[in-house]
Amino acid sequence: MNERKRHNCINCGRRWGKNVLLQELAVEGALEQKSPVGWAAPIYKQTLDDWRALDNILAPVITRRSASELRFDLMGGGSIEFWSLNKPDSIRGKKYKRFIVNEAAFVPNLVDIRNFIVMPTLIEYQGDEYYSGTPKGRNGFWQLYNQAGSDWARWQMASYTNPHIPKSELDNLKETMTERAFQQEIMAQFLEGGGGVFRYVIESATAKPLDGGSGQYVIGVDWGRVNDATVFSVVDADNKEQVYIDRMTNTDYNAQRSRLFALWERFNHCPVIAEYNSMGGPQVEELQSMGVSIQPFNTTNASKAQIIQALELSFERKEIRILNDAEQVNELMAYESERLPSGLVRYGAPDGAHDDTVIALALALWGASMADPTKLVDWA
Repeated sequence: MNERKRHNCINCGRRWGKNVLLQELAVEGALEQKSPVGWAAPIYKQTLDDWRALDNILAPVITRRSASELRFDLMGGGSIEFWSLNKPDSIRGKKYKRFIVNEAAFVPNLVDIRNFIVMPTLIEYQGDEYYSGTPKGRNGFWQLYNQAGSDWARWQMASYTNPHIPKSELDNLKETMTERAFQQEIMAQFLEGGGGVFRYVIESATAKPLDGGSGQYVIGVDWGRVNDATVFSVVDADNKEQVYIDRMTNTDYNAQRSRLFALWERFNHCPVIAEYNSMGGPQVEELQSMGVSIQPFNTTNASKAQIIQALELSFERKEIRILNDAEQVNELMAYESERLPSGLVRYGAPDGAHDDTVIALALALWGASMADPTKLVDWA
């Protein structure tokens, strides 16, 4: 508290006490300084949990509370307003004396959200900001941690520095966690790859975009509609280089098919591999009737593991180059694996995050890795 500056990055291991510190900062800003405070977390459930915790702490001094707005008004005129950063544009137009971001390492596009949405809310009060979390690779949280400037303060503290946690409990975790996971989760180290599935993501993000071509390409398609995005990923089959990515949300199915058809034409009527599950079936069948050389891919735990492991190996061998797309890089670095009691491995994005760009890229690479990607196997 004594070392803080206007811009602050708090990087600590698990169970260090970050939430308690952020609650203290929120109470100080809203109750003691009688100012408006903004509080944000990556997804709605985390935001709601934070709201409930402060509701309990501040109950005696709350003059008005709104569960629908996730807001408190306090004695003296201060307030705390809570936001989910999966829809950051909702914050635009607000003004705060202090802004707090919890679990910042799990926020996609954190740097852009900070620069273009959070910072403008602090202008009128010349307010301060706090970004707190445990590392998740070298993503936006890592970039903020390494910001230069005399008005930035940063801390890196292992879970061992919390005197209220028995050291023996943390020592025991060494027996159940990988060394990389222990260094990240307990020692608060920023590791390349984040201890997740894919390594060398940032080093591989050097590809140059193309808007069409006459070579041999493969398009991978992951369908979405509202909560998830639809992603088209184009990979050059000769050199395993991603050359195009199209990501869209809240786009109707007709428009999605039209965009894919146009992309297919621009890339030399190349093979397309698309998810067939759920909404994918009608999409694939309609595109087939339009003449698109599209192959359905039925996603199961086994087939998903196959394409993800192939993508993982390509990154490990540094055989693939991808576009430096912020959403894609964040999804790749956050991607996780979990070993099930059956012994099988389940792959996916962390809670509240997405893997649309990961699946589209994996499908495209899978097709591009075939000896002749124009002769696709029926995976449906």
